[in-house]
Amino acid sequence: MDTLAVPGARLYFEVHGAGPLLLLIPGGASDAEVFRDLADELAARHRVVTYDPRGISRSLLDGPPPEPWLTTQADDATRLLDHLTGAGEEPVQLFGSCAGGLVALELAVRDPRRVRLAVAHELPAMGLLPDAARYAAFFDEVYATYRREGVPAAMDRLGAIFGGRPAPQLPEATDNSRFFLSHVMLPSSRCAPDVTALAAVADRIVLAGGRESRTHDVHRPVAVLARRLGREPVEFPGGHVGYAKHPAAFAAQLANILAG
Repeated sequence: MDTLAVPGARLYFEVHGAGPLLLLIPGGASDAEVFRDLADELAARHRVVTYDPRGISRSLLDGPPPEPWLTTQADDATRLLDHLTGAGEEPVQLFGSCAGGLVALELAVRDPRRVRLAVAHELPAMGLLPDAARYAAFFDEVYATYRREGVPAAMDRLGAIFGGRPAPQLPEATDNSRFFLSHVMLPSSRCAPDVTALAAVADRIVLAGGRESRTHDVHRPVAVLARRLGREPVEFPGGHVGYAKHPAAFAAQLANILAG
């Protein structure tokens, strides 16, 4: 466990195991805790790095919130990798879930020589969808609900994209729902990754989703992006948060993909 000073924040991170470096990038309101069981499963083969994104849990801000969101998150991840590997001297692999998947893809585009493989799991890039405007209006409504009625009402409304169920409950060092609703939900859901740029590094990208969330709205962007890149999305055990609910089975499949 350690912290890294970056402009405007201190990033909390943990390192598990030894071997090729694997960075696990959380999304939404999640922090390093969400990957604890998955990291334990993977640590026998990898040097697994988990961290709290800035403003989340133990990664405290000493400046403004992350804006622009994706650029700031990718900059932070790059600084963390530089700190651990020495400015790109060691190739790395990435797994990003939800909004973390957007960060993983951004890193793969930025520095394909460094990133051996980036696995993006159910990234919330609603901006890719043909009905993107409808989803933008939905997330605006969730945000308005948060400002008008508070966190619980907004999180309940957000369940619509998870098949009408409540947003998944996950282990966290701190409840980050307020920060997520204020600073993460809108910019991450409006993202529309550059398909042309991703096509240039498609051999270093795996797009993935949950077997149990195939019919959920949150699964749609990864299916659309895979189709536009001429790829088949990989199915992982569980739903949107299968890595936390089924860590052993999820880790076994992820390890096979990383080894390939």
